[in-house]
Amino acid sequence: MLIDKLILSVLPEQYAVCRLGSDEEMPGWVTGNIFFSITRTPDELSIICPQEKVPAEIECERSFRIIRVSGPLSLSLIGLIASISRIIANVGISLLSISTYETDYILVKDKDLDGAIAALSREGWPITVD
Repeated sequence: MLIDKLILSVLPEQYAVCRLGSDEEMPGWVTGNIFFSITRTPDELSIICPQEKVPAEIECERSFRIIRVSGPLSLSLIGLIASISRIIANVGISLLSISTYETDYILVKDKDLDGAIAALSREGWPITVD
């Protein structure tokens, strides 16, 4: 799949990455959002959702923005996240990636969003900001 066939878009909201105990139930404040991700492991219940939905007492890191790689993307696609990650890492920005069945999402801190967009644009990635 070529770069010119993919479009990156920035979701408008700010997001939080939250950590709850591994034995906690999924909280009601997560559901009903346009975008959220929940991962349970033996060590934690990790939630990514719009930050305004997260209660103040929840352990989380706030002020993330999401860059969406428009899908559907084939599960056999090789190197897409590696390519995007390399570009962003080369300008000193850390990221968190989430992949679903059809789409990839890259989270960067809000303060780093302009730098990530500029780096991706320089490498020929078309990107829109909603």
